[in-house]
Amino acid sequence: MNNEIPTAFPWNHGNVTCTGMTLRDYFAAKAMQGLVSDPDLVLDAIQTAQLSYKYADAMLEARDR
Repeated sequence: MNNEIPTAFPWNHGNVTCTGMTLRDYFAAKAMQGLVSDPDLVLDAIQTAQLSYKYADAMLEARDR
């Protein structure tokens, strides 16, 4: 996987620049939405977050292919 993780939603206006969140965090948040919407999935909050980042890492790896 590429070691440089791009950002999502960077912006600048005049002298103010915001790098935004990492694309990894954005992907993890989207994956988490899907996970927590599944009433049959029984995970605690830490397990859900860990699985969300595994999905995010897989999405970043797929982008590099």
